[in-house]
Amino acid sequence: MIAADQAWTSNQGVAMPRILYGTAWKKERTAGLVELALAQGFRGIDTACQPKHYDEAGVGAGLAAALAKGLRRQDLYIQTKFTPLPGQDPQRIPYDPSASLARQVAQSFERSRINLGTDVLDGLVLHSPLADPSGFREVWGAMETLFDAGGVRQLGISNCYDPEVLRHLCETSRIKPALVQNRFHAATGFDRVLRAYCRQHGILYQSFWTLTANPDILAHDTVKALMAKYRRTAAQIFFRFLSQMEIIPLTGTSSAGHMREDLEIADFALADEECEAMGALLN
Repeated sequence: MIAADQAWTSNQGVAMPRILYGTAWKKERTAGLVELALAQGFRGIDTACQPKHYDEAGVGAGLAAALAKGLRRQDLYIQTKFTPLPGQDPQRIPYDPSASLARQVAQSFERSRINLGTDVLDGLVLHSPLADPSGFREVWGAMETLFDAGGVRQLGISNCYDPEVLRHLCETSRIKPALVQNRFHAATGFDRVLRAYCRQHGILYQSFWTLTANPDILAHDTVKALMAKYRRTAAQIFFRFLSQMEIIPLTGTSSAGHMREDLEIADFALADEECEAMGALLN
């Protein structure tokens, strides 16, 4: 099992590592990088059944290689996504585009289980809200069916930036979302209102594009002072701050050294006043 001091527990009782390895845009390097990330100590993997941006089968190959070397499946958190048709490459759709939305979800999920070599996935995330309310309900209902059948341990949603959309989903769904995964940057106000709603309802918040979108924060004097005090990199300071804010960052680095550094955020802690100073950078 994932160590309690290295994880957050969702409203579905699922332990999720405090930092995840993201696998988007890795293409033919995916299998090797996933195996490398697991060898460095990552225990959480994020992917999607979306050939346009992810090689999900490559993720599965990397997982298989790590498991063959002694890693245990129960020590891992693996989440994937159902990507609606507008987000897919028309030439590489992993399900029947003419099928009903519910059937598309089921077919995508079966493909993910085959790609990843596991019967049960720890998380299934809707890659983005559907604009059509009835379609949104159908897709989420199909995901709930997979949850009921024991194929997935928790559900989530990504690219959901409108707090009202999240509120409506929570109020109308039978199985509530356990996580939200969003870009984390100034253009969306760092999701302050949405994150407050998540905290109120026990929904865990995952951030992606966390370093790339925030060069001003990484170069800020506040961060530089903490780098000097703790002898850490800017990325480590920012990731540690987010972790103490109960935000789960994704990192997609291809460097073994950076992977180790990202995991070392568990080795130190910022003081309350230092977190307040970091928090001011998000206002």
